Amino acid sequence: MKPVDAEIQLFQYLPMAYPEMSRNRLKRYLASGRILVNGTAVVRHDHLLNRGDRVEIGPAVAGGGQRYFSSPYLRIVYEDRHLFVIDKAPGILSMATSHHSFCIKDVLDDYLERTHQRCRAHVVHRLDRDTSGLMLFAKSRDVQQMFEADWKGLVYDRRYVSVVRGRMPQAEGTIRSWLTETKQFFTCSSPVDNGGKLAITHYRVLQQGPDNSLVEARLDTGRKNQIRVHFSELGAPILGDNKYGPSGDDGLMVNRLFLHAYLLHFIHPVTGKRLQFDTSIPQCFLSAL
Repeated sequence: MKPVDAEIQLFQYLPMAYPEMSRNRLKRYLASGRILVNGTAVVRHDHLLNRGDRVEIGPAVAGGGQRYFSSPYLRIVYEDRHLFVIDKAPGILSMATSHHSFCIKDVLDDYLERTHQRCRAHVVHRLDRDTSGLMLFAKSRDVQQMFEADWKGLVYDRRYVSVVRGRMPQAEGTIRSWLTETKQFFTCSSPVDNGGKLAITHYRVLQQGPDNSLVEARLDTGRKNQIRVHFSELGAPILGDNKYGPSGDDGLMVNRLFLHAYLLHFIHPVTGKRLQFDTSIPQCFLSAL
């Protein structure tokens, strides 16, 4: 494949580079992570290519069963023989909390069984039940442990987007505090070390509405309810958060927590490739502004 010779969006370039393939086929390749830009899987159709970039189609993923997969709880963004990247819907647990809990792992285990892959899904990191967005699942305990052993070395960029009530105190900043959990499963924050776990959140305001703000969060740590607690502490709780924010939503028809894990960049622990995934900001987030 010749290098790109001008700045152009990825899905505008693909039909010209592969005229023998239908647009629907190219869309499927893009959605499944088979389109590689300079060796890195890209799933966004509007990814901007620069002069000199190399675009190629990678090999089919192991199992090959994604075309049979449909679920209201998740979308498979990328799959290979070692791991999944999925886009989780709000309202479902990442991992079961009891024998009777239904969770994302159950959905993936069922898919793996139906596609005869002879493995199980292993959660690499979790999202709160009411948080949506990108998550990693391993297909073996070995790959799960690789992530656990070097999480910060492998996962080099992970970001969330949220809609908060009111305005943040600054256009960007960093929140640093120690978090502890009560017996009632409520997370409390302290500006000084109280024996809890250190939590660090970097934030940046993306868009300001008259009543609410669209804010990006990047974590140095991954504590339970970290973003929800930190934003509430600043006086700007996340919209739809009835646990750490005020009850009710000022007349807005809010039926979810407005927190979405929209960006996930990591180094594949087995192949060593850099994989970069991001999802669009949910339309309801923009409407809430």
